[in-house]
Amino acid sequence: MKYILYMIALHVLLTGLVYQVFFQHKLLFIAAEVILFISIAIAAQLYQDFRQPVAFIRSGIEAIKDQDFTIRFVPTGKGEVDTLIEVYNLMIDQLRQERTRLQEQHFFLEKLIEASPVGLLVLDFDERVVQLNPTATRQFSDRILGKKLEETDQGLLQQMSTMPDGESRTLKTTGIQTYKVQRSHLMDQGFRRSFFMLEELTSELYEIEKAAYGKVIRMMAHEVNNTLGATDSILQTTLDFLTEPEFADLSEALRIASGRNGRLTLFMRNFADVVRLPLPRREDVSLNRLVEQVSLFMRATALNQGSSIHTPEPNEPCTLYADTAQLEQVLVNVLKNAIEAGGTEIRVEIQKSELAILNNGKAITSEESTQLFNPFYSSKPQGQGIGLTLIREILVNHGFSFTLKTQADGWTAFRIQFER
Repeated sequence: MKYILYMIALHVLLTGLVYQVFFQHKLLFIAAEVILFISIAIAAQLYQDFRQPVAFIRSGIEAIKDQDFTIRFVPTGKGEVDTLIEVYNLMIDQLRQERTRLQEQHFFLEKLIEASPVGLLVLDFDERVVQLNPTATRQFSDRILGKKLEETDQGLLQQMSTMPDGESRTLKTTGIQTYKVQRSHLMDQGFRRSFFMLEELTSELYEIEKAAYGKVIRMMAHEVNNTLGATDSILQTTLDFLTEPEFADLSEALRIASGRNGRLTLFMRNFADVVRLPLPRREDVSLNRLVEQVSLFMRATALNQGSSIHTPEPNEPCTLYADTAQLEQVLVNVLKNAIEAGGTEIRVEIQKSELAILNNGKAITSEESTQLFNPFYSSKPQGQGIGLTLIREILVNHGFSFTLKTQADGWTAFRIQFER
């Protein structure tokens, strides 16, 4: 703008001088006019030359602002301008290559996250869930989006909410599912955002655990049964010789010892049954009829403990493809545990794909809930932890999922899902 004003002022002055010459010398006036027009043309050309680099720069800035890295300028044949064009074209090529590389990396990372067996939860700045990969969606469903972890009704997420940044933990739900969870963070617009990575370890830990306790039980059963067999043989032989009245007390003591041996043998057999559990021999099973039969069998035991068992009225029949004897053993153990919980009522609910056995007895604490299906764990003073271990083995072999927890209404529910 200053250049234009300067040129206008200069040529106005020259025009005035030419006008003065007109009155004194006409030929000189014509020559001055020619020189004036040539000067105006040169000034206009110089202005265009000055504007061209600015126009290139403005166009380049607009293209970069619009993230359009496909625009390249063609050389004009003018040294200074061509140098500027060459620098711009080199810069835009590098930006385009960098953006392509970042897009390829981002695309690869998105595909990797989608295909990953590790679950990923991303939180926003307010600690609310804003993103789940497919693995995490299958585990938690997208209903948790927009919620804080402690606001959900899922125990695993509530446990995760207490984890500090950078920590890794092994967490267990109310079934047998076990997860390795790690909390970390990323920087977004200069602020920290947390994310979680979840890896399910259930299958691996289950196989390792089963192999370990199976080996221990087999060793124990072998040694104990050999000892008990020999000991009981000696006791019985001794009893055959102690028939005189003066040995009555000693004979009674030996009979008590023999009975104790029998109970210890049964004790070890219960442990061994878990290891020797055969694979299911499947057939079509009427769940309604099986529940009715087992409930009838356990009803007298429940009444003796001050409890009652309520089964649903026959409605739509539910048929399973399962091992009848093993499924019956599961129902007996679950009802036995419900009776021993000390409540007054036990309800059995059957749906198309789920069986629920509920009782209003002693609630399960949060500490107990993570230990329930550990091998041979029991919260009862005289418990062996055989029942839940056997239940777990049978249901896992059938491919049925299950949970055991106390609900918000105070009822404790054992739920078995037949469709996974």
